[in-house]
Amino acid sequence: MAMTDDQLLERMRKFVPPTAILLGQELLEVDSEAGRVRMRFKVGLNFCNPMGNVQGGIVVAMLDDAAAVAAIVKSGTRIVVPTIELKTSFFAPAKANSWLYAEGRCIKLGRSVAFMEAELTDESGKLLAKLSTSALPQPMPEKHNMVERT
Repeated sequence: MAMTDDQLLERMRKFVPPTAILLGQELLEVDSEAGRVRMRFKVGLNFCNPMGNVQGGIVVAMLDDAAAVAAIVKSGTRIVVPTIELKTSFFAPAKANSWLYAEGRCIKLGRSVAFMEAELTDESGKLLAKLSTSALPQPMPEKHNMVERT
């Protein structure tokens, strides 16, 4: 029997990849039918480049997580989605010591490839960056690297 979105949200908040903890990720909502997730990240000064903005690679990691989680919830099964390519466009700098919000969407989930996108906004809703990506859906390995959030 498939989990409800509320059950899925609870489980995905509890068992996370270590990067979710590193990035200060908080999963806010999931819509498995639509293949959509919303999450936020608490960013500190330790994520900043010399200009005082969140480093671009950190922004990409946040967007990549949102896109991947969207495909996972869309699948209805325990899968991983290793990235095969991605493109990120940056529209404005992400500032530290604030919440950043990401919405991930699974555009198409096939047996051999998944297409996703994600957008990152600041607390006011200003679009900061957008990612488009594709990945190879695979069953979750038995020896996975998920950790229980305490």
